[in-house]
Amino acid sequence: MSVPYSIKDQKSELSQNLMVSTADSGPASSKIPMIAQHYVSERARKTLDIVEKFVEEECIPADAVFHQQLGEGTAHRFSTHPKIMDELKEKAKKLGLWNLFLAKGHFKEGAGFSNLEYGLMAEYLGKSRTASEATNCAAPDTGNMEVLAKYGTEEQKKQWLAPLLAGEIRSAFLMTEPDVASSDATNITLRMRKEGNDWVLNGSKWWSSGSGDPRCKIYIVMGKSDPENKSVYKQQSVILVPADTPGITIHRMLSVYGYDDAPHGHGHISFDNVRVPDTCMILGAGRGFEVIQGRLGPGRIHHAMRSIGAAERALEFFLARINDPRKTPFGEQLHKHGIMLERVARSRIEIDAARLVVLNAAIKIDQTNAKGALKEIAEAKVLVPTMALTVIDRAVQAFGGAGVCQDTPLANMWAQGRTMRIVDGPDEVHLVQLGRNENKRGVGLKKRIDWQTNRTAEIFKQYGVESPDPLALNRISGKAKL
Repeated sequence: MSVPYSIKDQKSELSQNLMVSTADSGPASSKIPMIAQHYVSERARKTLDIVEKFVEEECIPADAVFHQQLGEGTAHRFSTHPKIMDELKEKAKKLGLWNLFLAKGHFKEGAGFSNLEYGLMAEYLGKSRTASEATNCAAPDTGNMEVLAKYGTEEQKKQWLAPLLAGEIRSAFLMTEPDVASSDATNITLRMRKEGNDWVLNGSKWWSSGSGDPRCKIYIVMGKSDPENKSVYKQQSVILVPADTPGITIHRMLSVYGYDDAPHGHGHISFDNVRVPDTCMILGAGRGFEVIQGRLGPGRIHHAMRSIGAAERALEFFLARINDPRKTPFGEQLHKHGIMLERVARSRIEIDAARLVVLNAAIKIDQTNAKGALKEIAEAKVLVPTMALTVIDRAVQAFGGAGVCQDTPLANMWAQGRTMRIVDGPDEVHLVQLGRNENKRGVGLKKRIDWQTNRTAEIFKQYGVESPDPLALNRISGKAKL
């Protein structure tokens, strides 16, 4: 349950500036788009305001401290847990900002908010590096908890879901592989072989987000358990693998445009005769596609709304830059140059339009389920990352050299944003599916247009009216000689 938010020290210049800014623009609940107002409860509105203040006053100022507490060197950065994160988590728990993502009507374990309501909150979480983890709403744990809550047995929930919900451990999702085109999940090659009451796993995975963190205790792994099955969508299974199971090697962490994303990271992992009991299988052998589709739907909405938050933060930096009195190219502040104002306006339009697309998808999920909102989810997944990258790039351009270095978060935001066009299915997969489904209307539309054309001709004839081309000239240069 949410409680009133209070800041102990509001005397700092930063805090005072933030309070002035909030007073000028109104709290988060006052900015909910009109088309979504009807779907947001009073409790969610109050919580949204608390989320906004927590992110702006606690998490964003803590981001740089979190980074500094990681220290230096690969081994150290991937074995360290910054103290400030635990402090943020304690504050979030006291404020009732914990496990906000598990949607009511779909899960009983969450805070009781809809996908739409959490989507609005996720936008603010996306403005800070620490906010999502501080509220136990960070990927990949969110999607993994949804899998366990939706498909896990009571024993699996007790062993893994409970400590994940409590924030005591973290998790990783292992699907992508280095040697195949993993955007087509039927290509997955990690082998799952049944031996007695066990499954034996052999193969490799990479981009295993979260696996670098020493608190990561459980992997959710997709592999091929029945390669001879006639249906390519029933050859795969999803299984739970404790991170300390013998035979697992974490070879390295993968950088994102040079950023290591410590401490959770993105691991390159191999499995050498890794043996786990049959009780670790999720939902049942051969039902891997069913599991991952159930996992990825809401997760794509979470990513999209966090990306909108990043775009909003980039626009804030953009506006601050063009109003900096120290920056006067050609004798004027940047906001006096028309091209900058045009970029600001376009950014505002694009962010607001993208938000409506995502919220529409969230509403559709709430009213049906992820499967019933496939089109809307895909639209959001394609549109939002491209929009965010465009807005961030405009802010970078306004900052010039400062925009591409460590002096602002913009470069890191762009790097993270660029991955969003790949994770949870690359743009191309969604676009092809959207285009294919849209094209199914083509034959019917051709028939309708042909009928309308013929019907128009009949009406002309009925009223005895000619139908000449209004721009016809019928200009002839003369009769050609044979």
